[in-house]
Order: sequence, then C-alpha cells, then structure tokens
Amino acid sequence: MPKFLLIIGPQAVGKMTVGQELEKITGYKLFYNHMTIEMVRKIFDYDKKSFRKMNQIIRYEVFKEFAKSNEEGIIFTGCFDFGNDFKEEKEEVNKWMKLFDETYVVELEAELKERLKRNKTENRLKHKESKRDLEWSENDLLRSVKKHRLNSKEGEGEKIFKNYVKINNTTIPAKKVAKMIKEKFELK
Repeated sequence: MPKFLLIIGPQAVGKMTVGQELEKITGYKLFYNHMTIEMVRKIFDYDKKSFRKMNQIIRYEVFKEFAKSNEEGIIFTGCFDFGNDFKEEKEEVNKWMKLFDETYVVELEAELKERLKRNKTENRLKHKESKRDLEWSENDLLRSVKKHRLNSKEGEGEKIFKNYVKINNTTIPAKKVAKMIKEKFELK
C-alpha cells in the first residue's frame, strides 16, 4: 500500500517546491493543492462554500484511488489552520490518512519577509495560475496572516499528528529540506 506524506504550512512557504524535490528523490507522486484549486476555481468562486466542497470531494477521490494503487507513495501539500477550532480541518485530514497504512506530516515555516519574496518566484507562478495576479496574491497572503494561524505553536504539531516534523526553511534550500524529510522518515 502506498504511503501518504502531507506537507503543510502557510502560503509561499515552499510546500510545492519541497514536494517537487521530494518527488525526485523518493519516486512518490506529487499532488499539490493548486492542482485542484486551479481547476475548481474556474467553475466556482474561490470564496464560496461550493468551491470548498468540490475541492474536498475531488481530493478525497484521488486519495481513495491512489491508496488502492501499487505506487510507492503520494505527497500532498496544503494549508492547515491551527487556529481556535481546527476540528473540521483535522477531520478532513484524518479522512485522507485513514486510507493509508503509513502517513507522515511535515510542517514548514518561514519568516513572512521570505514568504513575500517566494510568492513571486517563477516556479510558483508557473504552476499556480491564480497567484499570477501578484497584488491579489500578496493581499491574500497578508490577509491570511491576520485571519488564520497556519503554523503550530511549540509542541502542538506533535500532539495533533503522528510521524510529524516541523522545519523552519527560511534559509534552507528546498533540495536540502527534501533530503532532511527523506532521512527523518526513512523514505525509500
């Protein structure tokens, strides 16, 4: 049965880029969050309930089918709000993880100044059409800093997830972060 590796953190922290590097050294398939976001947002408004619902359905169905495959593993990226009541998000993540025997969670964090720089990188804009509106993207990132808590407090992540690691990647290149993750979880 395939393994499931979840990379969480705030916008522009480097989840997809680290996932791309991890895909190269593990052979796991990368399924980054914007693969569904970009598709669903063309049909449903981004901030509507129907957008969230369809996004969740598609992701779950992909995970369900992937869990039945002979693949080595899948890497998924996304945000996780550690705010006041993260019950709904945790239930969604648990639903995905129940499909797999082995699951791992990587939380990335980086300073806001670095994230604002990364928000404009060529790789990000190439793979995330909605981020190409730089003014909207930056405002969305700054709004989420005020509205959500997308990084855990000290010791919090370990209480929520098993097979968990938190990495501050402000100054660490994605390739090195991927290697750290592979070694930490002894991934093939």
